[in-house]
Amino acid sequence: MSSLPVVIIGSGLAGYTVAREFRKLDTETPILIISSDHGGFYSKPTLSNALATGKTPASIVTASSEKMAEQLKLTVLPHSRVTAIDPPGKSVTLQNRERLQYSQLILALGADPIRLPLEGAGAEDILSVNDLDDYQRLRRTLEGKKEVTILGAGLIGCEFANDLTIAGYRVRVVDISAQPLGRLLPQAGGAYMQRRLEAAGVVFHLGAATQSVERIHESLRVTLANGDVIQTDVVLSAVGLRPRTALAEAAGIEVNRGIKVGRSLETRHEDIYALGDCAEVEGRVLPFVMPIMHAARGLAATLARIPTPVRYPAMPVLVKTPACPTVVSPPDAGAQGEWLVEEYVDGVKALFKSRDDKLLGIALLGASTKEKNALAAQLPAVME
Repeated sequence: MSSLPVVIIGSGLAGYTVAREFRKLDTETPILIISSDHGGFYSKPTLSNALATGKTPASIVTASSEKMAEQLKLTVLPHSRVTAIDPPGKSVTLQNRERLQYSQLILALGADPIRLPLEGAGAEDILSVNDLDDYQRLRRTLEGKKEVTILGAGLIGCEFANDLTIAGYRVRVVDISAQPLGRLLPQAGGAYMQRRLEAAGVVFHLGAATQSVERIHESLRVTLANGDVIQTDVVLSAVGLRPRTALAEAAGIEVNRGIKVGRSLETRHEDIYALGDCAEVEGRVLPFVMPIMHAARGLAATLARIPTPVRYPAMPVLVKTPACPTVVSPPDAGAQGEWLVEEYVDGVKALFKSRDDKLLGIALLGASTKEKNALAAQLPAVME
């Protein structure tokens, strides 16, 4: 056992899960979690479907930092920010200039919302929801408002569109793609999702880029590149996330799209690891719950000096759109094959098959989601 702590930067799902899994293997080594916010535990995916059920930020937090510290026998430093990492000295520096030594360092830094480079002073008023503070800000901004425009018709954009519509708001969704979930669904699946969300009240502006956002008194005017103008009360951006890599890069840790790690989630620096939304595992960025859970279990074993390469099974994603239940496991980029689509009145079943008839991806919408388990069992592992 080392007298120096395992230091985890980040108190999200990745940080706390690796701490929990490590505690199962090692009950003695000190663990220190450094959190830039309150350090309480909550499930970030719940933020995109919390408005309709009236969930407050306080009700979303399932355990305070104090409770987590007690449960896992660790120390949490809330409202603390790491400003520098010193790999040779095996230390991190906090914003108050305090230096902390570590035995092993885990980067669970998460990701930041991508900000579109838009014209107009109203661009500063665009909201995004990436954490509990953002959710609180959205709730406050929505008070007394009725019209919401969402930039982005991807997974998060569609989930928020469905949730806000159920909550009674008039919702418009703008995206440069020709369909919702353009990166995940075949054309027939995207069309079905669009019809179901439109039936719920969502209005789509597809194949359209946002050009500018201006504030006009108490409302915002969104101008699209095709000349269309949308008058709205609130603009919510959901165009994607960018892994947080600046801290690692400044320390000389290799980054690409994310912090580059190998199969054991190791960087090229001894005893420094990364997982979750900030990590790029052998070229893959996997920003979903199931990859984080598998990564945390593997990394915990490695931290306990049982080297364990991470293995990712097939991990279908459940899209939280009650108006159109959807399960998707897209094929790898560059996979050779085609979508075979069956369309029904109450759903779409799409299977991506290789030329030799191997199942490489699925997209199930509506009633077809009942086949999720049977089909997922046939999918290849993401990473053996």
